[in-house]
Amino acid sequence: MHSVHELLKGRETYTVEAGDTVLDAARSMVERNVGAVAVLREARLVGIFSERDIMKRVVALGLDPLRTLVADVMTSNPLVVAPSESLENCALLMKQHGFRHLPVCDGQHLRGLISLRDILLHDLEEKADEVRLMRSYIGGAGES
Repeated sequence: MHSVHELLKGRETYTVEAGDTVLDAARSMVERNVGAVAVLREARLVGIFSERDIMKRVVALGLDPLRTLVADVMTSNPLVVAPSESLENCALLMKQHGFRHLPVCDGQHLRGLISLRDILLHDLEEKADEVRLMRSYIGGAGES
């Protein structure tokens, strides 16, 4: 069973500040092609800001993204997991709570952000490796 730590190795974590405007945060997300970012205040995780937050809490309410602060529309106090958490448990938590992104913290220190897509892609790669091994095994079974 693989852990979150293995998935985060070598990946950059994108963050925004709670005092940033929604427009600045959205532009940053588009630039980096990510669907959510961790929100920090004084280097501490205070929330998560996602595409869903933009749609539900800004666009649908007619708020001005140039004047609205991330702190006012983010998901506050998000559920977090430790780097040692299994990917299987992370997927289960996401399913149970209905979200697609999960911050990873080591104590108070943000280590990264994983998405359901990250977990699914990891699972697909793992399955592809298993298929290759089985094909190799089956192909070699006829040779004696």
